[in-house]
Parts: sequence; C-alpha cells; structure tokens
Amino acid sequence: MILLVGLGNPTPDSNDNRHNVGFKIIDAINQKFGLSKQKPKFKGLLTTGNIANKKVYAIKPLTFMNNSGICIRELMEYFKIDIDDVIVFHDDLDVDFGKIKAKFGGSSAGHNGIESIDKFIGKEYSRVRVGIGKPDKKIPVSDYVLNNFNEDEKIQLGQITMNIIESIPILIDKKLDLFSSTVNNK
Repeated sequence: MILLVGLGNPTPDSNDNRHNVGFKIIDAINQKFGLSKQKPKFKGLLTTGNIANKKVYAIKPLTFMNNSGICIRELMEYFKIDIDDVIVFHDDLDVDFGKIKAKFGGSSAGHNGIESIDKFIGKEYSRVRVGIGKPDKKIPVSDYVLNNFNEDEKIQLGQITMNIIESIPILIDKKLDLFSSTVNNK
C-alpha cells in the first residue's frame, strides 16, 4: 500500500495559493487514475484506488498545514501503512519555480507542514518538493506562500502537474531520482 499526501490549507480562498500545490496534485491524481470519491475521514479528504497495480490511498489533510501530521498518523495506524510507503507532495521555496525534487527523508527546511509530519510519524518518508521559487520583492515568506499563483504561473503549474501525473508509476515504484529527472526533463 502507498499513501499519497498533498499538503495545503482547506479554506476556499486558499485554493490557488502557492502553499496548496500538494492539494492540486492530489486532485489531479484522483482525476487521472479514477480514484474513489473523496470522503471525509481521518481529519482529511480520503480517496482510494489502484495505480500501477498497487493499492493507493490519497489524502488532503483538513487540519491546516501546521497540523498535517495528526491526520497522516491516524490514517497510517488504521491501515497499517509503513512510513517508507508515504509520499508527501508540498511546496518548496528553495526549489526554482516549475522544478521538482523528490527525496527520501531529510530536514523540514522550515516548512511547517513537513515539521508537523516529522513530529507525528518521523522523517523516513518520501517527499516531492514542488518548486514555487522565492519572492521577487521583500515580502514576508508567509505572505508569499499564502498568495495566489499569477495567471502565467497557473498555466506552468498545469504543465508541471501533468508531468508529475504521467510519471506517478515511477514514483510509486520509489525510483525518486528517475522520477525527478523524468518530470523535470519533459
């Protein structure tokens, strides 16, 4: 079993925020692979199905970014999912806009959603860091990540999301380096 997690904030006005990239990717996975209808469970919106002959759970935590770990731990305990079968999609300021970096473990680099997950389940899971770039102006990071993507960025994000979706079978096989290079070189 694989658990796919998309990080974001569950308010309607957060939908197009840079911080909600993870939610957008989970929505695209649900649609592309015909996963079940979203159901409110484990303090999140849960879908299930199969991708590349593997049972997959996909969740968007409704606990807000800073408490994402609570939802994930409950789901993992209930379905007996191993930590190394968890893959988290999240925004990353330290990755250029439009690029992704997949990695196993590591530090949170100040990302509050990742810090929460680390606190509740540990650090031995895979992450897909979706680059949102750094702000051009001197605005606080918190304001930048909570701002919406501009129209050009939305178009580019759509292409990045499509590249991610097309390469999901590689990710589910845990070939993180191959996944990153495949997505970034499309």
